[in-house]
Amino acid sequence: MSESIEELLKSGQTLLNTGNPKEAMTMYDKVLEISSNHIDALIKKGNILGKLGKYENAIIYYDRVLEKENQNILALLNKGLAHHYIDQYETALDCYEQVLMIKPRNVTALYNKSSSLVKLNRIKEGLEVLSDVTEIDFSFKAKAKFDIDFTHIQKNNEFRKIVL
Repeated sequence: MSESIEELLKSGQTLLNTGNPKEAMTMYDKVLEISSNHIDALIKKGNILGKLGKYENAIIYYDRVLEKENQNILALLNKGLAHHYIDQYETALDCYEQVLMIKPRNVTALYNKSSSLVKLNRIKEGLEVLSDVTEIDFSFKAKAKFDIDFTHIQKNNEFRKIVL
């Protein structure tokens, strides 16, 4: 008897939770053999590829999700992050802007947007967005303080005002 999609997804999540991403990926592959456009499996597979540093491959899976659900916030956020990690900051910003058109106060999209703006050396604009994020969710002050993307502006007075 073959496993159901729900059982495969549950097994995949258990494997992920126990630190076995490659084995988890085989579970998601099995789901995709049964249902080639299963949204959860596509996103999970993209996430694993991203964690493994295979960002271009992860983007392919997020694009497959977005072909079916063009407003899937998780796929848009993760696709944006993948582009950010391969220094495609403009493309990352496009993804975050799409999220913000759906959910204008999405703190993850706003935070990631600020990070990509700073990496593009659009410091003033990035800090304005970061300031907005910390107004919505105070915990992002600490996150930004130690985020490698903001290292080169640690001594910037505006940045210091935001994170302190």
